[in-house]
Amino acid sequence: MQDDSNPSARKPSEIGRRTLFTAVAAGGAVSLANALSASAQTGPAQAASREMLKPRTAPTGAPSAAAMQAETAPPPASEVFEARSGSDYMVDVIKALDLGYVATLPGSSFRGLHESLIDYGGNAKPELLTCLHEEISVAFAHGYAKIAGKPMGVFLHSVVGLQHASMAIYNAWCDRVPIVMFVGNTLDSAKRREGIEWYHTALDNGAIVRDFVKWDAQPTSLEDFNEALLRAYGLAVTQPAAPVLISVDTELQEAPIPVGKRPVPRLTLPTQPVGDPAALAKAAAMLAKAEHPVIVVDRMVRTPEGMAHLVELAETLQCPVIDKRGRLNMPSSHYLNQSENARGLIKSADVILGLELTDPWGVVNTLLDRIERVERHTAAPGVKLITLSTHDLLIHSNFQDFERYQPSDLAITGDAEATAPYLIEAVKQALPKGQQAAMQARSDKFRAAHADTRRRAYEEAAYGWDASPVTTARLCAEIWPLIKDSDWAFVGANSSFQSFWPQKLWDFDKPYQYAGGSGGAGLGYGAPAAVGAALAHREHGRLVVNIQGDGELMCAPGSLWTAVHHKIPLLTVMHNNRAYHQEMMHIQRMADRHERGVASAHIGTAIDSPFIDYSKLADSMGMWAAGPITDPNELGAALKKAIDVVKRGEPALVDVVCQPR
Repeated sequence: MQDDSNPSARKPSEIGRRTLFTAVAAGGAVSLANALSASAQTGPAQAASREMLKPRTAPTGAPSAAAMQAETAPPPASEVFEARSGSDYMVDVIKALDLGYVATLPGSSFRGLHESLIDYGGNAKPELLTCLHEEISVAFAHGYAKIAGKPMGVFLHSVVGLQHASMAIYNAWCDRVPIVMFVGNTLDSAKRREGIEWYHTALDNGAIVRDFVKWDAQPTSLEDFNEALLRAYGLAVTQPAAPVLISVDTELQEAPIPVGKRPVPRLTLPTQPVGDPAALAKAAAMLAKAEHPVIVVDRMVRTPEGMAHLVELAETLQCPVIDKRGRLNMPSSHYLNQSENARGLIKSADVILGLELTDPWGVVNTLLDRIERVERHTAAPGVKLITLSTHDLLIHSNFQDFERYQPSDLAITGDAEATAPYLIEAVKQALPKGQQAAMQARSDKFRAAHADTRRRAYEEAAYGWDASPVTTARLCAEIWPLIKDSDWAFVGANSSFQSFWPQKLWDFDKPYQYAGGSGGAGLGYGAPAAVGAALAHREHGRLVVNIQGDGELMCAPGSLWTAVHHKIPLLTVMHNNRAYHQEMMHIQRMADRHERGVASAHIGTAIDSPFIDYSKLADSMGMWAAGPITDPNELGAALKKAIDVVKRGEPALVDVVCQPR
């Protein structure tokens, strides 16, 4: 007897008949032809039948009259009301915040809020931005916030949308970046439609991400929503900044506003936390007495004023700065930026000042990657460590983003950028008179070291200049003369994957020119964060460049479409090494450890058979694209054409087949 419950057990002709009858019931030759094309029929006779049944004119995709009537008929009188809905009031509250945009993949759980934003709110301040995945939406907002200096909103669809977004939320949490997120939910079980609304609802939606958001709330009234959102925004932007989440009930969105609602209260923002004056005076005395002080900075600078304060502090002490590049903290062209000489400076330092460090332990120690992992102290014996940071104010127990514990000789709690002016004044008062000669000697030493570092970088960049695949040094060297005379910015993922060649060869002197990496090192950040950052740069007319890893782009390729759709000018240059190369190196390390050779390390790590053509991928989404380029002598011309496209306000992509790093 035929098993109708198992499709694989049916005869091909039976599958065809069932598909045919379903298509006929749906109505129209277009549906029939599509259904036949998707069926299991594979023989010549079936192919001929499909060809005969194809429509002779281009399909319009128009639905049947009955379907049109169902879609366009006015709703029942019971569903129409003249009063404003709860989501209209929510939009009023959202407009009270400094949110210029809301990124979203559309979802039914926030349909009321979506419609109110675009119709009642006029789709302006905030403007809705369409993304093709929730992870893209959050990473987009992540990149935007680091450049704009303020958060973006994100709409997420209930349980599944929040699950999709969770990796990007974790990145933003680790990177201490503010994002204001709204997630739809249907709390009243009696109001949930059968099927999807049950699968996509949670009693406590925030539990999915609570360990890596700063605060979340599930308001049960419009007044509750009002207060929760204003509180959430203030918490998000106060250092240490981080994402916040508001769960928005569907009934609260869609029901009419009850009579007697109060107006939206005014948003008030707290000042940023500043370090204790007595502790700053003590730190200043330690720095002033030091013979070899060193400043190590990670995520301090958010504004031009922050960078100016760091430069002034370093120049006051004539003290070298090691920039860990969590943000662009110190101008790369400044002689006191000694980041490339970090190892020797740490080894000889007698006092180290750490500013917004995410890993103080890793500044003065290292853990060797061996079977028996051995730690090694990399700083001088007796070195004094001062830390000024808000990082420890936002530690949860489960996710281990807080790094290893490192005792400090003086740990000051406060936002380093906000505290810097007070520390500078304390240092000026603590410096003894008559140190001009010693300060001049330090200055001369570091000027010479900086010049030597730049000279060596230019020499090393010339190695393999004509090699194919293209070296990452040549890739960055070809970009620099095309952007250096513009107001430019470098965005996207951590430049360690290009061996920091941009920082070695380009002159970074404005904080917006580099925003650091992803925070949590979760794949999928680079491309959408670059698009979000480029949006923030767009209003300033800046020329924005992203050097994009190939494997990471495939985690969120739809971000290219968002750039085209919203006309966000961005040059994406593919670092196409055709592999997950970092993981390949890990496999090689394991193979070497077992003395098995590295010939098989490409299995599971190479992106080949076939190679991905990223120019065609970009072109399919309406983006100008060139490549794949394997001849380095063709690179300059392709980049110039792409930059011309970006300068006229459109995104462009150049696919470059590159050396691994």
